[in-house]
Amino acid sequence: MTEMPGIDPVVPPSGTGCVECDEAGGWWLHLRRCAECGHIGCCDTSPMQHASGHAADSGHPVIRSFEPGEEWFWNYDTEEFYEGGPVLAAPQHHPLDQPVPGPAGRVPGDWRAHLH
Repeated sequence: MTEMPGIDPVVPPSGTGCVECDEAGGWWLHLRRCAECGHIGCCDTSPMQHASGHAADSGHPVIRSFEPGEEWFWNYDTEEFYEGGPVLAAPQHHPLDQPVPGPAGRVPGDWRAHLH
């Protein structure tokens, strides 16, 4: 996949963590990046599932993993997975020193019990 509707490769990510979790003082398991507007949201395994919520609310169905070493895309509308694709604006993933789950200091000790 080199070109696909819903992907804007020049838009940078919105930050290094889930926008909504950061605003609320929450935490996440893995991060996903909207391929159209750069919004960083938490994955569907995370307690709040902000990436899929953003896709539903914004109409931006394509996400890319925002985890180090992962370059896959997912389309919520078609439920299609793509290994690789266009290179998006840097950075490609959250900071390497950011723990998973993260961020440091906000993850409860019983975090596994909160996953979907």
